Amino acid sequence: MSKVSNSLFWDKTFPKSEQVKHKKVKFTNRFGITLVGDLYMPKSGGPFPAIAVCGPFGAVKEQASGLYAQELAKQGFLTVALDPSFTGESGGKPRYVASPDINTEDFQAAVDFLSTQKDVDANKIGIVGICGWGGMALNAAAIDTRIKATVASTMYDMSRVNANGYFDANDNEEARFELKKALNEQRIADFRNGKYELAGGVVDPLPEDAPFFMKDYYDYYKTPRGYHKRSLNSNGGWNKTSALSFINTKILSYINEIRSPVLIVHGEKAHSCYFSKDAYEKMTKNSKFAKNKELLLIPNAVHTDLYDKVDIIPFKKMVDFFNKSFESEKSLKNKK
Repeated sequence: MSKVSNSLFWDKTFPKSEQVKHKKVKFTNRFGITLVGDLYMPKSGGPFPAIAVCGPFGAVKEQASGLYAQELAKQGFLTVALDPSFTGESGGKPRYVASPDINTEDFQAAVDFLSTQKDVDANKIGIVGICGWGGMALNAAAIDTRIKATVASTMYDMSRVNANGYFDANDNEEARFELKKALNEQRIADFRNGKYELAGGVVDPLPEDAPFFMKDYYDYYKTPRGYHKRSLNSNGGWNKTSALSFINTKILSYINEIRSPVLIVHGEKAHSCYFSKDAYEKMTKNSKFAKNKELLLIPNAVHTDLYDKVDIIPFKKMVDFFNKSFESEKSLKNKK
């Protein structure tokens, strides 16, 4: 766990808004790991509807999730942007490891925390997952009935990309066997060395023939636009063996059983758009709960446009979605 920075010192990649209040918070997940978040809330009123925000995969709360949280707080929500387990200022050892189970739990722990705050209307709690945490958010919504609305923005399905490679290029048993073999050999090397070898963050320097999506990531994580000293993607990356648990664990298995509203947002030109399209199809096909699900494609937007470009991220749509979803939940409660 990194030393928690002084909440009075603004260490984010986005400008501080004077329209909302901000403070650091801590809470513990079901695995006993202390999570650290940035809480944003309107300066007056309450109790407020609340939203937990996490992602992108390999980022920290001082990057895109904090921006989302601050923008939504400006619109009347109490929000918390959190560092997931094993990363940023949150606890957990070893460092820089991801887990489909524990990271889904991180969202649920945030709901625990928000549900007990005096300034929160516990019947109006939603979540936002960005990039790899978009898939985690859907997984959390599939298991946690306290989550009344979910937004997945520029999402990845981390199980699919780890098991099949980008664009499903390695979706065959032989390729997966070789991958598992290499990762298990890495486990032995890590055990011998007494430390976990890192996979490396975003490639730097960037090769001239790098595909566009690598250039897209570089433009965010490796430049003043989005660089942060605690961000895995900006620096050394995840442990190499992090991929192992995702290969065998399909996080989107039960998303067609999500009863609460879901909004999936993706850039039309993003390399990752297929994750959202396929997740939406899986979530709605032969589902009794398809009517409150929506896929919104943003024309001409690429993957990282939905990290920090406030003129492209559809915050108004998200605000309307959450408000409508929470009011719908209130109406259902009143009918019972």
